[in-house]
Amino acid sequence: MKFVSTIAGFILFVLFFGFALKNTQAVDLHFFLGYELRGPLVLMLLAFFVAGAALGILAVTPTVFRHRRETSQHKNTIQALQSAAGTGAAQPASDAVAPTPR
Repeated sequence: MKFVSTIAGFILFVLFFGFALKNTQAVDLHFFLGYELRGPLVLMLLAFFVAGAALGILAVTPTVFRHRRETSQHKNTIQALQSAAGTGAAQPASDAVAPTPR
């Protein structure tokens, strides 16, 4: 399987390298306030791809940290419940929870 992924990676590299060699003409990007940026097309595409990936990572970061915090809280709750069950804490009566009607 590692051999197949190595071959696939090599083929993708050759395709992208060929794409870069075919798109070396200069392009102009016009921004607001008369600002203009001139450079090779392949570098412009690479720069905007990297910028988009960075913005995507920044957009997901708060969600990742929130999930990590919630996971940590859940682990602490599980440990507390397991330690309480292991120490012989009072168990709820069997009729403490009413059955749900169907």
